[in-house]
Amino acid sequence: MKDSIASAAHGPVQAFRLWTGLTTAAARGKRMRRRVPPTWPTAAAPVAAVTVTVEAVLPLLERAISAGDVRRLGASTHALLVKTALTHHTLLSNRLVALYAVLPSPSTSLAAFADLPHKNAHSYNTLLAALARGRATLPDALRLLDAMPASSRNVVSYNTVISSLARHGREAEALRVFARLARDRSLGQQQVAIDRFTVVSAASACAGLGDASPLRVVHGTVVVSGMEVTVIMANAMLDAYSKAGRVEDARRVFDQMTVRDSVSWTSMIAGYCRADRLDHALQVFDMMPEHDAITWTALISGHEQNGEEEAALELFEQMLGEGVMPTPFAIVSCLGACAKLGLVARGREVHGFILRKSIGSDPFNIFIHNALIDMYSKCGDMLAAMAVFDRMPERDIISWNSMVTGFSHNGQGKQSLAVFERMIEAEVQPTYVTFLAVLTACSHAGLVSDGRRILESMQDHGIEPRPQHYAAFIDALGRNRQLEEASEFIKGLSSMIGLGTTGSWGALLGACHVHGNIEIAEEVAKSLLQLEPENSGRYIMLSNIYSAAGQWDDARQVRALMKGKGLRKDQAYSWIEVQRAKHTFIADDSSHHEANEIYEMLDKLCHHMHIVGDPIDDKLVLC
Repeated sequence: MKDSIASAAHGPVQAFRLWTGLTTAAARGKRMRRRVPPTWPTAAAPVAAVTVTVEAVLPLLERAISAGDVRRLGASTHALLVKTALTHHTLLSNRLVALYAVLPSPSTSLAAFADLPHKNAHSYNTLLAALARGRATLPDALRLLDAMPASSRNVVSYNTVISSLARHGREAEALRVFARLARDRSLGQQQVAIDRFTVVSAASACAGLGDASPLRVVHGTVVVSGMEVTVIMANAMLDAYSKAGRVEDARRVFDQMTVRDSVSWTSMIAGYCRADRLDHALQVFDMMPEHDAITWTALISGHEQNGEEEAALELFEQMLGEGVMPTPFAIVSCLGACAKLGLVARGREVHGFILRKSIGSDPFNIFIHNALIDMYSKCGDMLAAMAVFDRMPERDIISWNSMVTGFSHNGQGKQSLAVFERMIEAEVQPTYVTFLAVLTACSHAGLVSDGRRILESMQDHGIEPRPQHYAAFIDALGRNRQLEEASEFIKGLSSMIGLGTTGSWGALLGACHVHGNIEIAEEVAKSLLQLEPENSGRYIMLSNIYSAAGQWDDARQVRALMKGKGLRKDQAYSWIEVQRAKHTFIADDSSHHEANEIYEMLDKLCHHMHIVGDPIDDKLVLC
């Protein structure tokens, strides 16, 4: 082959004839690197004597397109077409447009399209596909669709634009193009009859919008046209109805399906979970001939997201019992359930399972690691959270935010600030969540100067402080007994964020409670009750401040005012984990099955504190 390619560089007519055979052989084989001799004969024979054929060159173009080899094989073949005057062949020229459509920029495709001697529907659709591929050139694709001759604008044209718009998050425009297709069809243009690709793309656009109205139009068009509904079409409509909140319509599509695949079952289960109809989701799950990891994931995630964390953990164990390997997303949901329930022991078991099964090496490991950090942080085990963080092969902004927030929420302000500084040194761009967490940490640790510095640095990172950030800084001032400064700071904010000062006033009221400053508390409460007249927590806080100061009449007046407005305090609760079970308690709780033993132990502890001399606050606080 090497000698034959070299000999093709000598003798114009013979070279062209030999080249035809060689290029055909090369296109069918795997020798793709040298197709055009480095020195092509300049004294070529007349075009009429050239015997390069379309059948020989077309496979080369197709091979270049499929391999994405534009700069070597593609350019070589294009040069051959130019030298043999085959660029005027419509089929070959169309494939040239397709070849250059592989490139990131459509400019070369546009040039090839402009050189076409005869443009047909395939020519337009090839260029349309190149333009529709990128977000920046989508407007050009829409303009080309408008400019196309009616005879060339067919269902492929519409499908290309509709699917691309839906894929790039421009669902409303995609549905407008679908409506135009239907209008052209009604005007008798037979070449724009919808097909299964049209339906799937339009249904995907409806799913993205979460709107059932256009979906019914799409569905109705399918019914009227008498099209055979394939599994893929039905799945697309089922998913779209579910995401639009029309789970009954989704169920009708599901029930009408004669053949269902895993996507069908999963979409129906996810739809019921999304609608918080977990009993129906379980019924559909039980109907399945065989449970796979994807449907298990949908069911577990649905329960965890709807506040049924204990059920989610039970389902996870059932899945393992059936010998199904969980997906990374199922593991993340399981860890999320452990985090919400505060079950650190159960979370450690899941972590052990991850290590035993080497799931941490999965491409989704960053999600699993982030979920582990979140679980350990919310369960108060920051040593374990930090160990996971330090072992991560790569970290994203969620990883950093979880650590900053975790230390902050667990009262370890200096550690939170240290992680934040480490994050800045690593040139990771913080978000507003990062700043809120580190400002809260500074507040809890009494780091007022650090908090002020961080608040002032937010704009350097392109982030405008929000009311929550100001409230966190006010809390820092309040904890440091700088109540007057905090009050003046909030008054200066009022002209900037108006009602956004509610959180700041609330933080200052809490500080007044801690430090027993009734004078400022009354001023703050007046502003707060004007901003939030229906917030029962503000009344209770002021009442407790009066009670702690022994001003019982004032406390009763506040309680009476609260009662007159029909406001009630939200009941607080706490919980502990004992042998993988969660035990929840509210104030003065006597419903627990071991309440007598618990209160007996509490009395012993109080008695012991009196004996050793630990002070017990006997002040009456109305909770």
